[in-house]
This record gives sequence, C-alpha cells and structure tokens, in this order.
Amino acid sequence: MKLKRLFLTVIVVFAGFSSPCMAQQKVDWWLTTSDQSALLSKQSLIAFGDNAKSALPVITVDPSKKYQSVDGFGFALTGGSAQLMIGMPADERKKIIQELFGHTENGIGISYLRLSIGSSDLNDHTFSYDDLPAGKTDVKLEHFTLKEDEKDVIPVLKEILAVNAKIKILGSPWSAPLWMKSNNNIQGGRLKDEYYAVYAKYFVKYIEGMRAHGINIDAITVQNEPFNNGNTPSMQFFAKEELNFIKNNLGPAFKSAGIKTKIILYDHNCDAPEYPISIMTDPEANKYIDGSGYHLYAGPITALSKTHEAFPNRNVYFTEMMVTNRGEFNISNPVDRIMIGATRNWSRNVILWNLAADQNNKPHTDNGGCPSCQGAITIQANKVGRNVGYYTMAHVSKFVPAGSVRIESNMPDGLSNVAFETPDGKTVLIVSNKGNAAQHFIINYKDKVADVMMKEKSVATFVW
Repeated sequence: MKLKRLFLTVIVVFAGFSSPCMAQQKVDWWLTTSDQSALLSKQSLIAFGDNAKSALPVITVDPSKKYQSVDGFGFALTGGSAQLMIGMPADERKKIIQELFGHTENGIGISYLRLSIGSSDLNDHTFSYDDLPAGKTDVKLEHFTLKEDEKDVIPVLKEILAVNAKIKILGSPWSAPLWMKSNNNIQGGRLKDEYYAVYAKYFVKYIEGMRAHGINIDAITVQNEPFNNGNTPSMQFFAKEELNFIKNNLGPAFKSAGIKTKIILYDHNCDAPEYPISIMTDPEANKYIDGSGYHLYAGPITALSKTHEAFPNRNVYFTEMMVTNRGEFNISNPVDRIMIGATRNWSRNVILWNLAADQNNKPHTDNGGCPSCQGAITIQANKVGRNVGYYTMAHVSKFVPAGSVRIESNMPDGLSNVAFETPDGKTVLIVSNKGNAAQHFIINYKDKVADVMMKEKSVATFVW
C-alpha cells in the first residue's frame, strides 16, 4: 500500500512539472501598417499550438533546409548623410547613432554600410582623392588625400564604430579623378587605358588610408552603375573593360599589397546579369572576384539567382535601391520587392539608398544629382524624422544579425516572406501583406502552428 501511494505521488509531481521542451512556445512579433497606426510596434504574444484552422493559408518554416549566410543590412552613408549628421549637436548625433546602429530596445541594429569612394551624387560638391588643375597628371598619386572625407564621413564612421565595431563597410566609386578620364569631366566618360594600373593603386591607397583611420573596408565595387553616364559624378565601365581592370590591374594590385578587401563587380541594375557572368567566366579574373552587386531600378530581382546559378561558388549582394514615401506610407511593397526579394534570391546583404537627407532631399549635386532621394531619416536642424525606408530596413536589421542563415519557407498567395535562423538559435520570419484586405494565416514550425491576423498593406516580423 505504501509503495502504491509513493508511485501516485511521483506521478502527481511529474504532472505538475513543465520542462522547456514541453512548454508552449511563444512568438514575439512587431508590426508596421500603411496607416502608421503601428510603426515597428510590438504586438501581443502569440503561441504555437496543435490545432490549425485547415482552411487558412499556411507559411511553413523549415530550418532543416539552409541557404546563404548573412553579412548584414543597412544603408549608404553618403557624404551628404555624414554632412548632416556631423552638423547635429554632439548629444543628438550620439542618440541617433545609438538608435541606428545599437542593439538597445529602440535600436535597429544596422550592420552594413556603403560609402562612396570620392563623392557621389548625394554630396553637395564633387571631388576625388586626387584632384588637379586642368592638364596636370599624378601617376605616382603623390597628391592623394582623404581630406574631404576627414571633414564628415570619417568622424561619423568612428562614432558608428564605437557603437558597432563589427559593422561591414562597402566602398563604391562614382568616378575616377578627372585627369584619368577620356572626357576630363566629372560626368560620364571612360577610364583611359593608360591609367588602369594607376587607378588600381588609387583603390589600394583608399583602403590603406581608411585603415590608418581605424576603418576596415570589407569590400569594394569597381564602379557604381557602370552603364550610367548621366549622374554627377558618373563614369561608364563596360564589361570587357572591367574584366581587363580586375584581371590585369586591380586583382594583382590587391594581391601585391596584401589587401584582403573583397572585389565585387557590376553594381548596377537587374536587367543585365550577363555583365557579371561574362567577367566571372574568365578564370584569371574570377580568382580575384568575391561576387556581384545589384540595384533594382530596372530588371527582375531573379537576376541575382541567375548569377548564383551560373557561379554558385561566388556571392551575390544587393548594393542599392531607393525607398521613399512617394505620397503614401506603403511599407509592404519595398519589404516585399527588396528585403524579401533580394534575400530569397541569394543576396548576403541589403543596402538601401540612402541613410539621411534634409526636408528638401538635400544635399545633392546639381545637374545630375538626385532631387527625389529621400533619406531613411530626415534631419532638419536638431529634429530627426523616420521615413518608410527606416522601417523597411528596421523590420530586418533589428532582428537578423550578421551570421544569420536564410532557411526555407514557402510562399502562399499574398503572403510574401523570408525566414532566417540567427547565431543564437532564434527563428525570424518577415512577412509582407501587400493586399488591400487583412490576412488571416497560420505559421507552421516543426508541426506546431501559430494563428496570425495581419492588417492590409502591413509588414510583420515574428521571432521565436
């Protein structure tokens, strides 16, 4: 009789015990809606359970199938962005840098930046690092200087690195120095054949100069938008020319100088994947190349997958796309097209254009600058406004750190999504509902299900 009572007591004790494996798994989630009633707002917890409403659409997340790892998510820190930030009071600048790059409760954890090598069209004036009077040349690069970046870009970067020392940085040139160009003009033109070797050394000096400031350039692209001759600055650099430059000049120059900075080619729209593929087909050029970079102003995002399929041992990057409010705050579209589209097509990163502008979308260059390029944040005196680009990025950057890995998830009609596994073992699912009606659906994970309702034209990030 005593043994029977003891056995019953043991059963009661175990019945009241709940191990972590047996506990119902909870899901945190954050929502942004087009009517801005929710802006990266944390919602009530939902939980995985056993009962699914079978008629509802189902997003099944399968961590057993893995794809590319993540290098990071972020913005272009243009010269104009840095100029506006350096002009803020130090305490206000410190706050916004902590919010943008930190991992505190209100931080959005930006982990990747793109810089212009020299000026871009979002500087208030043009420059290179070796500007000379007309008719002069400097083949030894004795006049090379980073003094323009030392005014704003470099000081701001040092403050960013104090918050996130591991942030990855990509450098992209809009133009070579004028004396190296066929038209001696900041707009358009080509790199003269006789300056290929000098221009390769120009990249080396840039990387070494930034390193002397404590800034590591993780990767460079050879030319921003190599088909574009209309921006100020700009320079055309066609595929055969870029192949020659990488193969015979830039690659060997990096090797000789012991530079490990990655070389990313192309850096233009999704309508010409033949450009990077044709260069990587050359085995001598290919050995220096890390991967290809894409923009999305033209062509389908599937161009990234086409490049990956042609060269699966080379990486794919998403290096630029502008996101603006354009009269309405429809976050679901850019999250679908860019953040989900790029990562589902093998990109290791997503960089949006650009970090900061003022209320008039300035600064930018005249006669070929971008008057419609809204910043992710608007800096007006000491005030900071957060635009649709900020929330587009934040829904991913805050929750998917570098080192995460994309995992399998299916795509029910009207529920664009992408899933990741983070280095600390969390699962992150980003969902865009672009439709004009609310969506009721199920998340299925390891045969457990969670019931979700999302408003129309909204974006949600789920973490468990």
